[in-house]
Amino acid sequence: MAAEAAAPGAAAGKARLRGVLREHEPMQRHCSWRAGGTARRFFVPADQADLQLFLQTCAPDEPLYVVGLGSNLLVRDGGLDATVVLTHGALSGLRVEERDGETLVDADAGVAAPKVARFAARHGLEGAEFLAGIPGTIGGALAMNAGCYGSDTWTHVVEVTTIDHAGQLRVRAPGDFRVGYRQVAIGRSPGTAALAPLGEWFLSARLRFVHGDGRRSAARIRELLTRRIASQPLQQPNAGSVFRNPQGDHAARLIESCGLKGFRIGGAEVSRRHANFIVNVGAATAADIETLIARVQQAVAAQTSVHLEPEVRIVGRDAA
Repeated sequence: MAAEAAAPGAAAGKARLRGVLREHEPMQRHCSWRAGGTARRFFVPADQADLQLFLQTCAPDEPLYVVGLGSNLLVRDGGLDATVVLTHGALSGLRVEERDGETLVDADAGVAAPKVARFAARHGLEGAEFLAGIPGTIGGALAMNAGCYGSDTWTHVVEVTTIDHAGQLRVRAPGDFRVGYRQVAIGRSPGTAALAPLGEWFLSARLRFVHGDGRRSAARIRELLTRRIASQPLQQPNAGSVFRNPQGDHAARLIESCGLKGFRIGGAEVSRRHANFIVNVGAATAADIETLIARVQQAVAAQTSVHLEPEVRIVGRDAA
């Protein structure tokens, strides 16, 4: 049952949280695979200040996971003994900012990436079109350097704002991060992925695109979405591309070459439309999906000697 969350503890003083705090929240409601266990606690902040206040009430050793659209996430069936913070619908600011003679797009972490693409086009900017093909939020796109159609997120980052476990805000430049193919790390730490416990999480980003023809940009977005609809199983629950592309090759080609299209375990199936997608064809468990991921890896390694590395993040406990 939803309830207003009071702010206990000296750190919060007399202030009260305005967001929604729930216990034992089914994470299948918040993951695009529509599968998985529950989170012990689940918080939807009212805004950034509310999130700061909430983090100040959390114990320093409380495991925290920050989730946007859950399009790159699988929570095992035994659930998470942790607190999950949902940004989508909460951290939703999207605006144009003029700085030093250039136009920047300032997007909060919970904004869906395709919305940023359309927003940039409406403001006469080009270069954001690829974001229309990313089925997640800006926070998730930053955390894994998401990309498609020859572009990636960090190419356009001017600066980001992060928050840590104690609610401390920091403004960071791209030079503070090590950015690679589908991975981002800060300094020498393990990383700043949106689902990394006890780290920093992205709150917003200032993004640079070029001035151009907004109508041309909108037409390009429509073209990319048409290609996506034609080539991806968007009518079935999925988490986008499951595996990273090996250098010089494509995971989908390798999987298809091994005859794995349509291969099923329980309610999870390698998509018949796009081999690098695993779809929930009906009541799949997280265990079905994780087992299928492992079986695909094993088959591809045995037949091609290539080890496929998952893009998706798998967290939590197995069912008892």
